[in-house]
Amino acid sequence: MSLSNNTENAVLKALLQGTDLPFRAGAQQYLALFTADPGEAASLAAEANYTGYARVALTKANAWTDGGSTFTNAALIQFGQCTAGTNAISHFAVVDTASGAVAMMISGALSSTLNVSSGIQPQFSANSLQIAAD
Repeated sequence: MSLSNNTENAVLKALLQGTDLPFRAGAQQYLALFTADPGEAASLAAEANYTGYARVALTKANAWTDGGSTFTNAALIQFGQCTAGTNAISHFAVVDTASGAVAMMISGALSSTLNVSSGIQPQFSANSLQIAAD
């Protein structure tokens, strides 16, 4: 699990300078899928691009279950069904926008690669995605 460079900097500013976190406002965040690690620089170059893909909106107040040092998704998360193209999904990230450029907050690897092709709808059952402070 990795915090993006933007998130690390924002947290330091909040802790050391009292600056409000820029992504704290707003009730929603979005889950994005990737074919490679977006890294701490938050590169969107490897974001999923199969036909039917879109980031999924999550309500901050109830999207994640607090397990102490590990958070998991609180409910089923379903992405759009693939109608064309293929992707080998290996990573996910929590971002602040539904499309386009983002402030990526955190990213992580899936426990196994998810191969997406026509007719496949990527989905993650409750408690299957984990985010932990390293």
